[in-house]
Amino acid sequence: MTDLNNETIQVVQTGQIRSRKPKRISLGVTAALAVGGIALATQQAQALSALAIVNGITSNGGVGVSKNILYGDEPNQDLDIYYPKPLTKAMKSKNVTDDNAINDSYPMVVFVHGGSWESGNKDEYAFVGQSLAQAGYVTAVINYRKAPEHVYPDYVQDAAQAIAWSYNNAKSLHADPKRLAVIGHSAGAFNAVAAVANEDFLAPYGVKPKDIAAVIGIAGPYSYDFRKFSSRTAFGPDETPETVMPDRQIKGKQPPYLLLTAEKDKVVHVTNTIKMTQALKVAGVKVETGEIAGASHATSIGAMAPPLRWVNDVRAQVLSYLDKTLK
Repeated sequence: MTDLNNETIQVVQTGQIRSRKPKRISLGVTAALAVGGIALATQQAQALSALAIVNGITSNGGVGVSKNILYGDEPNQDLDIYYPKPLTKAMKSKNVTDDNAINDSYPMVVFVHGGSWESGNKDEYAFVGQSLAQAGYVTAVINYRKAPEHVYPDYVQDAAQAIAWSYNNAKSLHADPKRLAVIGHSAGAFNAVAAVANEDFLAPYGVKPKDIAAVIGIAGPYSYDFRKFSSRTAFGPDETPETVMPDRQIKGKQPPYLLLTAEKDKVVHVTNTIKMTQALKVAGVKVETGEIAGASHATSIGAMAPPLRWVNDVRAQVLSYLDKTLK
């Protein structure tokens, strides 16, 4: 496992807490305000600066976070859990090992970040976890293994494993596994959609696509010929669009989907969402689409931060769909 700043790593495994090489053990919920950056496929320096600022101005809103929870045994197979304010307060004031101490069962979201499958990490997307937790959702923000060392399907397998871990451990996190949604942005939207659309990815963990309540993809590259772009290094030399693109790998009974596009996206073309939507409908899946007016590729996720909700309505669209689907 990679070094994670020597922090205590807490893991819920079948209802238990374990730690790996901890310097100290703490079962409390810690407040978090992460400062970091994001690397997108293009405009790397600008995005790094912009989203570092997003994290810097995003208030934690009273939410809590448990950091560096392992969902697997490989490097970067870990996640952070963000808790809504009422739950955070209850967990701080009561014995969290007492099953009767907290009776609420919250809806849950698993978020998968983008970065061309080569960059980004969960800490840089703290603002997404905080934003969703402020809206009342227990939220897992995940890491996954990256290219070029790890090419397809490794990062999709990681997303599936993290989703399954969250589903199987939801009750221990005071969340309802029957009200769990998955959200991804950019390459993370590819990972999230691919992990659920093809039941083979979730099957090893005893979870089916229909067990997931909803999937939201934001500006995802679901249907393109990666061989013509720099992102080809994230895929194996023998892979083709037919073998990896989610719009051609739908298998098993599916949950409903919401696929959002950014009006001014210069990185991921709208045809990806059009083709994915068509494929889902052919498979008999309930799917909705929406456009984020005025949004670029970067602001289609950056405006999830509550202080930036004026930039575009991505947060409003996401929360509206989650509220009607999960609550």
